[in-house]
Amino acid sequence: MRIGIFALQGAFAEHGRAFSALGAECAEIRRRADFTGAFDGVVLPGGESTVQGKLLRAEGLLAPLKEAIQGGLPVFGTCAGLILLAKRLTNDENVYIGTMDVAVRRNAYGRQLGSFRADVEMKGIGKFPAVFIRAPYIEEVGAAEALATVDGKVVAARQGLMLATAFHPELTDDLRVHAYFLNMIAGKA
Repeated sequence: MRIGIFALQGAFAEHGRAFSALGAECAEIRRRADFTGAFDGVVLPGGESTVQGKLLRAEGLLAPLKEAIQGGLPVFGTCAGLILLAKRLTNDENVYIGTMDVAVRRNAYGRQLGSFRADVEMKGIGKFPAVFIRAPYIEEVGAAEALATVDGKVVAARQGLMLATAFHPELTDDLRVHAYFLNMIAGKA
């Protein structure tokens, strides 16, 4: 399986290591020429959503990525990736890719000092050691399905072939969320 990882900013190398450990071939996407469409799925990593959104636009990647996702390309967004995928942000007027029917609150847990770890019960995975860094959460799930919550706030969701988490599974040694995405692509999850 070939996974394209958007490597504009953020925790892209960590996602590459996780998927490689599961036997997937990974390729970094930095420019329009890197986004060939020859991917089984793509990853939008955690990082700074505003910067990533600007870079996606500047590199001519935003429209082709949105079109590919709407055409059925599986996508996994973590933290900033969740923000990029959201149809609506409740505390920001920007919309980036806007393909996932969720409303997201950016930096919902506060600034960097508000970062934390929590054991999260995630549907299809079980208890997972989640890392939250300046994390968003989902205020409304729309047509998406909530997969995990923390203190009543949705922190993971799926809609068709779109998977998004407010936390950073790539910053743990637990590969189950990455394996879930690969299974999702294969039609096994």
